[in-house]
Amino acid sequence: MALSHSLFYKLRFLVSSKCSYIGQITVHIEPKRFASNKFTTKTAEHFSTQLKTAENTDVSVRDRAIMFVPESQPVDQNVVEKLQDFVSASKKLFVLTGAGLSTESGIPDYRSEGVGMYARSKSRPIQYSDFINFADRRKRYWARNFVGWPKFRSTRPNASHRTLAEWEKAGKVHWLVTQNVDALHSKAYSERVTELHGLSAHIVCLSCGGQTTRDELQERMIEMNPGFSIESEAIAPDGDVILSDEVVKGFNVPSCKDCRGVLKPKLVFFGDNVPRVTVEFVHSRLREADAFLVAGSSLEVYSGYRFALAAKEQKKPIAIVNIGPTRADKLATLKINARLGSILPYIQIT
Repeated sequence: MALSHSLFYKLRFLVSSKCSYIGQITVHIEPKRFASNKFTTKTAEHFSTQLKTAENTDVSVRDRAIMFVPESQPVDQNVVEKLQDFVSASKKLFVLTGAGLSTESGIPDYRSEGVGMYARSKSRPIQYSDFINFADRRKRYWARNFVGWPKFRSTRPNASHRTLAEWEKAGKVHWLVTQNVDALHSKAYSERVTELHGLSAHIVCLSCGGQTTRDELQERMIEMNPGFSIESEAIAPDGDVILSDEVVKGFNVPSCKDCRGVLKPKLVFFGDNVPRVTVEFVHSRLREADAFLVAGSSLEVYSGYRFALAAKEQKKPIAIVNIGPTRADKLATLKINARLGSILPYIQIT
């Protein structure tokens, strides 16, 4: 017996709402299978059993992920079809991703209503000028980052990261620019990627320009702080945690091995600027593209918003998938208020 139309979509949304949070089980139910009458009630029951089993055995994984995902309504079939049409019409798609993409991997963002860092805490990210000019603020930054790093580096790509990597392999994505510093696109094996704000995993000396890895720096921090054994499951968007001033006071900060200069993550901190060469490179890739997709960004920060403005000026169609309003809503050809994991994996690439 063929699966009814309503039951098919009910199950698809059930899968959509569960699978992005469950480590090893990813189920893709394709509409074309329903069209060919091969998707039966028995098959539906099989997938439902898989989901229940995964849910019972790995609840903690799912719960940690959904902690930072804002509430959103289920995606309607018509909305999926609209995004499908947008993606299908593009031959050279330019994608800009933001923190909303990684919330489903358990990394919080700053601005999401109710669950973002600004809604949950009075803590604010360090400013570039403070990091450069004040040793005590650098110490606080590195102490917090030291505690948060093991958790941050262990995060894994979710269904949306993997989907975008698959689109690239299929020749759909011309270039992807991410505002995130978590390296999850690289972990998902995307290659045509620009990390607009840098990566937390890379460290640079502000005096001699020498570079090292964050993992190597973590080992040095462990050696220099043998009694600093604080653990935390909670992380902030850039990988640090909140610590009291009293705890931070006893932390020892490593300097450059070669010149004893100040070490800094190779990131664009708040109040800093994206290198001009990076901006020019991204503009070049955008000019070569024929459509612009924003995935999981409010575009409140100008470093990303500028590319939406450029796309509009170049008369490229713009689609935005994000929970909540964005700075570029008025520029968009298509705006979808949805969780990325509930829609991107269901877009077919032909």
